[in-house]
Amino acid sequence: MSIHTIAFWVCALFLIGVFFASAVNQLPIIIPLILIVSLYFIVFKKYYFALLAFFIIAGAVYYQVFDAIRREANVPFGGRTEFRALIKKASQSSANQEIIAELISPYSGKIRINAARYPSFEYGDLVEVIGAIQKPPEKSADYFLKEGIAGIINLPKIELLESGQGNYIKSRLLKFKTGIIGIFKRNLPPEKAAFLSGITLGERQEFSKEFEEKMSLSGTTHIVALSGYNISVIVLAAGTLFSFFFSRLISFYLSVGFIILFVLMTGVEASIIRAAIMGVIVLLAEETERIYSIRNAIIISAFLMVLFNPRVLAFDLGFQLSFAALLGIVYILPALKNILKIKNKGFLSWKENALTTVSAQLAVAPLLLGNFGIFSLTSFLANILILSAVPLTMGLGFLMGGLGFISEFLAQAVGLAVNLLLTYELWLIDLFSRITLPIITDSFGFLAAIIYYLILTCFIYKFNK
Repeated sequence: MSIHTIAFWVCALFLIGVFFASAVNQLPIIIPLILIVSLYFIVFKKYYFALLAFFIIAGAVYYQVFDAIRREANVPFGGRTEFRALIKKASQSSANQEIIAELISPYSGKIRINAARYPSFEYGDLVEVIGAIQKPPEKSADYFLKEGIAGIINLPKIELLESGQGNYIKSRLLKFKTGIIGIFKRNLPPEKAAFLSGITLGERQEFSKEFEEKMSLSGTTHIVALSGYNISVIVLAAGTLFSFFFSRLISFYLSVGFIILFVLMTGVEASIIRAAIMGVIVLLAEETERIYSIRNAIIISAFLMVLFNPRVLAFDLGFQLSFAALLGIVYILPALKNILKIKNKGFLSWKENALTTVSAQLAVAPLLLGNFGIFSLTSFLANILILSAVPLTMGLGFLMGGLGFISEFLAQAVGLAVNLLLTYELWLIDLFSRITLPIITDSFGFLAAIIYYLILTCFIYKFNK
């Protein structure tokens, strides 16, 4: 067994252990089952698999330890309390603001503050808060625990004590991000500026409830979830620029640094972290002149993210959708091409875009049905038509944002082209929010998802050469 195959199975079995622990949450049940499996491999002299099976136990134990540590937050629940906290994240809407804050000694742990819109706060603010912290609702406890949030406080009294107490680099990056969004707002109508902020920076603060509902009905919400395209743009632009001035090795390190900074600036979401890790693996493969394995890149990306927070595997829908869509593109897309005997991408790559969209949608359909109870068949056509224009929109959006710091005139010039593309995309979102063929169900559970993915796996195995 090659080292690459061993690495794949180590990561895969560790993830299986984490999933079992998060689903069953009983080590006394999990460990004996794994030992029986290991014994089976030993009897049939499959010693590699017997050894690797113990990584399932390692994953299960790791989840339990991580979960126990995360639950040890010292939060003053119950009555009205006065405490200090450091703001880690603040997002404002037209009506209110949502704040994630870290409690300061003698307390510890993170809480979510649902506050009035004004006065507004930002990352790095040290504040004094007076109010009653409550435990998260039972139905959403797993989500809050996954985020490391121990409690919620609604409309407390908040007083700013000191600004600039957060990480300096992250603070500057967030200000740079705010500057880019400001350039979008100055050169585009409000709804278009908000949508461009979403597809380039993952920023959805300015989305109206009506627009969010339109994206949900049209099946296009995933467009504003940052993914591999953003990373590819950053890597290509940064790598090309650095190669003019520096050696190959230095350009590699600088490109990796750019990826990390972009992830920090855009909010560290599951899809962008996955794409960033895979982007770094691609760069590393090129630098070391090694063969790039998409299978290992995917599993290592998932392994690293779960190592950082094992609860994302079972309780983070963004994580699940990101990897499911990617697996669909990697494995379902070639199978569809083989069946349809497609050899070229078509005019403006319409065939490639169409099959890519269908592949991703087939992969995420059970997750959408299981979590939201609805999946629109017209979303296939909506995504095919919209995604053909999104890459160019994003590229020009990044260009407009960069030029805006140099010349407002140049930003306005690029903004004319961006405005046309956004008009087309928003028109399609509105159209397909009214033309829907929904599949609606309240009973698409875990067993149905397993059967669906087994059928999909057989399809891939048969037609994916």
